[in-house]
Amino acid sequence: QVQLEESGGGLVQAGGSLRLSCAASGSIFVANAMGWYRQAPGKQRELVATISTFGITNYADSVEGRFTISRDNAKNTVDLQMNSLKPEDTAVYYCNANILSIGRQRRDYWGQGTQVTVSS
Repeated sequence: QVQLEESGGGLVQAGGSLRLSCAASGSIFVANAMGWYRQAPGKQRELVATISTFGITNYADSVEGRFTISRDNAKNTVDLQMNSLKPEDTAVYYCNANILSIGRQRRDYWGQGTQVTVSS
């Protein structure tokens, strides 16, 4: 079994910053791509940012230049530094990881989600 545990959400004023963290634990052989997605009320879940094992990053246009994703392969963690936050960034943020387990099964795992609220 693999678990993803997120932390760092909260309430912040527009223009402020937050840092989200996610730690993967359990029967992990290799953590492949990791990333963050978000879902605002009434909207579909959307990609925010991803990072490969080798550090190649991909960002949604809406967060490019404001958010930075990073990871620690030794600890199987992925962080999302969010700066210059806007009210439209308000959403539940979900950590995602593509994991090859010790049992050699590969699949996507999701965290439980953490609320980010940006007030205007």
